[in-house]
Amino acid sequence: MNSIFHPEGNKKLIERIETLTPITHNEWGTMNVSQMLVHCQMPIKVAFGELKIKVGFMGLLFGKLSKKSVTSKNPIKRNLPTAKEFVVKGHPDFEQSKTELISLISKFANEGPKAIKNPKHPFFGNLTTEEWDYMQWKHLDHHLKQFGA
Repeated sequence: MNSIFHPEGNKKLIERIETLTPITHNEWGTMNVSQMLVHCQMPIKVAFGELKIKVGFMGLLFGKLSKKSVTSKNPIKRNLPTAKEFVVKGHPDFEQSKTELISLISKFANEGPKAIKNPKHPFFGNLTTEEWDYMQWKHLDHHLKQFGA
């Protein structure tokens, strides 16, 4: 089941993360594996209310229109621009980044929809629990595929 809340779907995501190593190369894009692990934490932290991002002008103009594409069944396109708040520079510690991402993902299965403390995405606007679930799954799946996991 492709749900970050469902224990089985959650476990599958974590198993894929566990296959990554510090030398896993990307199949597209510019992030290294450690940067990707940190990058994937950021939208989760937004959902949990741990990371606050101001709604920008572009979000006000295009957020609701863009929401349809992110919540659709179509895969995320490769090499799309990343929000500046989600860009990771340098070389984060691989093991620490992996452990933290797994911990954040596990929280979805452990707490269920209660884990989401912020119903409003800074770009896409208000999201239902199902939309948060699907977007988190889709984003993680996209980046895990980026690194062959």
